[in-house]
Amino acid sequence: AAQKSCVGWQHSTGLLAGHSSGLARGRVVDTSLAEANSFSPSMTISPSSMINQYKFEDEPELRDLFITVDDPESHITAIETFITYRVITKTSRGEFDSCEYEVRRRYQDFLWLKSKLEEAHPTLIIPPLPEKFIMKGMVERFSDEFIETRRKALHKFLNRIADHPTLTFNEDFKIFLTAQAWELSSHKKQGPGLLSRMGQTVRAVASSVRGGVKNRPEMFTEMNDYMETFSQKINVLDKIAHRIYKEEREYFNEMKEYGPIHTLWSASEEDIADSLKGVASCIDKCCKATEKRMAGLSENLLPILHEYVLYSEILMGVLKRRDHIQSELDSKIDALANKKADKDLFSEEIGKLEDKVECANNALKADWDRWKQNMQCDMRSAFTNMADNNLHYYEECLATWESFLASQTVDCHGEEDSEDRP
Repeated sequence: AAQKSCVGWQHSTGLLAGHSSGLARGRVVDTSLAEANSFSPSMTISPSSMINQYKFEDEPELRDLFITVDDPESHITAIETFITYRVITKTSRGEFDSCEYEVRRRYQDFLWLKSKLEEAHPTLIIPPLPEKFIMKGMVERFSDEFIETRRKALHKFLNRIADHPTLTFNEDFKIFLTAQAWELSSHKKQGPGLLSRMGQTVRAVASSVRGGVKNRPEMFTEMNDYMETFSQKINVLDKIAHRIYKEEREYFNEMKEYGPIHTLWSASEEDIADSLKGVASCIDKCCKATEKRMAGLSENLLPILHEYVLYSEILMGVLKRRDHIQSELDSKIDALANKKADKDLFSEEIGKLEDKVECANNALKADWDRWKQNMQCDMRSAFTNMADNNLHYYEECLATWESFLASQTVDCHGEEDSEDRP
């Protein structure tokens, strides 16, 4: 049932070449990531067309994996209420049995995928998911606004993974895109149990409590310092932007009441009725322009800022996991220095850990450069859109009020001329 006909799709994608490799403008393709992370223990425009997602005019279309998240449905059971989303995948990759899949996934399934990616690639930068819980007073859970905001974020999450040169070929990602609900549920049960995952977390926390890493390369210290500054700045920007949007909405609501008052007043003031109606018309036009500017903020700026707030948390976690791998090596080296017995055994373990650290370092270095270029591209795009929206807003409002002033000047001159006549 999940597999759709390939007729037409294979024809339309037959010319596509290569693999999904982070093709947004400014993104770096680094095929070494796959080898660098082999120790595994187990961007922004919003076009309506799924196939054109993240496509920029100055790059040829080479993608071979297209994903869209849409059609949210509410499900009510005796014990819970939840939303599922349709996930449609179209691909020309040979490792897929079909070229089109359609499945339904709930938020918990997305969380499972993210955890599996982190488990398999601990020092790669996994894209963020929207938070499970929302701030009280911001928007009601299961409201149309909340569901649509989450749908867009889930759509971006999957497409960020599809664009990643390593994550896109993860087996759990493929299963997420293709398996029916019962198949996915069965696959989830094959993973490590809760106690095993808790044990890994406890070990990582214990390692961080013991203190800093002795032999951390300078590059990763600089990354850590950069992320602390970045996190502070992006959080402030995010909070201020949301506050501006809230104040803009309040202003918009006041404007909607402000204009009609002038129209009502004009009914009882015959001599200035035209002026009052003119003001009401100007306010109405400015109100519509304000609404468009608010839409620009909510669609282009706010999601990007908040996504990178979440990215800052993810990157701090990635750096901690890299340090944890390094601390394992450091502790073995210390143990070897203090013990003469089992020297061969310790030497073999140290050799394996040295390889693991090198792989972790190489994976993070390559992904860091890619992430940073994507972030800069996304920020430039968001700020450019914001500037363009503001420019159009002020030009529209200025033209509206200038037209009103010109009409009032003509009327005043007309009255003066009539008074001067004998």
